[in-house]
Amino acid sequence: MEHRALGRSGLWVSEIIYGNWLTHGESVDRAAATACVRAALDAGITTFDTADVYAQGEAEVVLGEALRGVRRESLELATKVCLPTGTGPNDRGLSRKHVLESCHASLRRLGTDYVDLYQAHRFDQRTPLEETLVAFDDLVRQGKVRYIGVSEWTAAQISEALTLADELGPTRRIVANQPQYNMLWRVIEPEVLPLCRREGIAQIVFQPLAQGVLTGKYLPGSAPPAGSRAAGAGRAPRFIGRVLGDAVLDRVQRLRPLADQAGLTMAQLAIAWTLRTDGISGAIIGATRPEQVTENASAAGVHLTPEILAAIDQTLGDLVDTDPTKTADMFAVKPEWAAA
Repeated sequence: MEHRALGRSGLWVSEIIYGNWLTHGESVDRAAATACVRAALDAGITTFDTADVYAQGEAEVVLGEALRGVRRESLELATKVCLPTGTGPNDRGLSRKHVLESCHASLRRLGTDYVDLYQAHRFDQRTPLEETLVAFDDLVRQGKVRYIGVSEWTAAQISEALTLADELGPTRRIVANQPQYNMLWRVIEPEVLPLCRREGIAQIVFQPLAQGVLTGKYLPGSAPPAGSRAAGAGRAPRFIGRVLGDAVLDRVQRLRPLADQAGLTMAQLAIAWTLRTDGISGAIIGATRPEQVTENASAAGVHLTPEILAAIDQTLGDLVDTDPTKTADMFAVKPEWAAA
């Protein structure tokens, strides 16, 4: 496993980051979750990402239990706040009340005194940005948070936060952004990536496999294979349904010879592709089985040739989405190719 600096900060994270959205506490039982976490540790993964909203907090509980007994200083734990965790008007957003209460609840569930990275899960239009940044800063000063990040913020929102942080103080400055990014969904490339490179903000990207579509296991004209995310229970089929379609599945199958040429599995090819990009510190993987973790972690340190990168672009062609207006919330916009 290789590690990269988290932007311009002094924190280093593993190139492959283990995440538990839609798995721990939802579609994967505790025994399987623990086995996956152990496989991650065995592969050299040190960075783990979760959120207060995943399985309504249960994902944090399961992750904390799976990591129990591991030397805390050897890990980088990241979680998030903003999305609804209850039915009350203050059970969401980035108000001082919700940020502080949610952080304390996450620490209890994770069984730790601090998190290394605390991220604003989305931008909150209802709360003054200064209130949010000061609340984050208070958590940093209290030793409960080491670094501050955001997720799925637009370039304009990140820029506004940076300007305000410079006025308020350096400990409130964002060091990381967590966007969706993969071969098909590249909406951060026109605006978010250039801004973050200039400002020393790292990207830790999620969905490098496009919900499993880029693994090549879904075939055009065929039902989802048994045991796959699309054939499972819970919310997973609803999310992956947004990116399934024969047009994209056919094009993905044409990537298989490129993976073979590189000596990689399809999943490793997709993950290595995301890590090729300057400014990206890590790619978040999820798993339901330990062998998936082992396979995906092997993408660390892989360097794709310019010829393979060019062939990927040529193969996917017009299916690639680079529209920066879709940065704000991937769940609000269905890619044009998803319905094909």
